[in-house]
Amino acid sequence: MKLRDLILPLVAVVVLIADQASKAWTVQNIPLNTTFDIIPSLKDIFVLTHITNSGAAFGLFPQLSIVFTFVALAVSVAIVFYYRSIPSGQWLVRLSLGLQLGGAIGNLIDRLRFGSVIDLFYVRFWPVFNVADSAIVCGVVLLMWHLMRTSSKPETVPQTATASPQSPEKTESSGKD
Repeated sequence: MKLRDLILPLVAVVVLIADQASKAWTVQNIPLNTTFDIIPSLKDIFVLTHITNSGAAFGLFPQLSIVFTFVALAVSVAIVFYYRSIPSGQWLVRLSLGLQLGGAIGNLIDRLRFGSVIDLFYVRFWPVFNVADSAIVCGVVLLMWHLMRTSSKPETVPQTATASPQSPEKTESSGKD
């Protein structure tokens, strides 16, 4: 097995461990719907907040929790199958899919265990999120950046030996035959 084949599972496992460990710590140490000033001097900017989210990003559509469970499962399966077809030089695509897979599985585990996702990081100007959410967003941004970067390159046409142009007489005579 080559290193490129290990990028997806390694990145996904690191994200999954960080996500589940941070959520377990939050559940054990911060009562639901309360905050913890992890760095008191930054409490006006950043705190840990233990909340649950049964919906999508930013708590949208909480009534569709079962749909998001199936979407996370489908996305995870699609990433694993698509990963096999990625050309060997596409390490950034492999990294981005590993981030997305780890995040999708992390939130899927929460939905299956608790019926909702545990969120904990609260930057005061942004909705509360978790490691899995961050990994998904970073993975999508990396993938978009890669696609924009590679699609903007002009396609190169392979140079072939230049043939001598046909003389006008041959062109005209071939049209009269």
